[in-house]
Amino acid sequence: MFEQLLKMVTDQGQEAVVQNPDVPNEHNEAVLHETTNSITSTLQGLLGGGGNSAAQVLNLFSPQNANSNLSGHPVSQAISGNLVSTLMSKFGIGGDKAGGIASMLIPIVLNKLVGGANNNAAAGGGGLNIANIFNSLSGGNTSGLNIGNLVSQFGGNALDKNHDGKVDLADLVAAFSGAGQQQAQQPQQPQQGGGGIMDALTGLFKG
Repeated sequence: MFEQLLKMVTDQGQEAVVQNPDVPNEHNEAVLHETTNSITSTLQGLLGGGGNSAAQVLNLFSPQNANSNLSGHPVSQAISGNLVSTLMSKFGIGGDKAGGIASMLIPIVLNKLVGGANNNAAAGGGGLNIANIFNSLSGGNTSGLNIGNLVSQFGGNALDKNHDGKVDLADLVAAFSGAGQQQAQQPQQPQQGGGGIMDALTGLFKG
């Protein structure tokens, strides 16, 4: 999944990052990697948090969002906020400029991710469908869960309903809580050629 998501970010990041004079050329690749990491780590954190945050991620992947502007979705805003903080702290990019990069990248990448996941699921094919996206994010811990059914439960206006106590949602949260703890325990490494950040990020998806 990481390589496919990184390709989406790279494809959409030409104007926002590569051609952006506010991003030094030597940081282009690292910024694209950090954008991808912000998406995956935020999704994992929200799912591991349970309650409304996990329901928001399930809602994000509902078919109604496949062709929507996701800039106002709570998950998109959370990812953008994390990316802005990272761009400011790691690359010294100002808040307004970092916000511009996030607003150009995150909603459209999520739209492509959600749209592709639903299209592949409808076609019964492989690729980035909903089941293997969640399975990759959890390190294989959600392989026994019917993610498509969970997404349908939390689509539409389901975020306004109380889903506390659902065993299936609790199982999902437990799977991602474990993944989140494992990620938090991994020491961050500086970027060094083909290793460093790439080794740390790709390690999230082994399993």
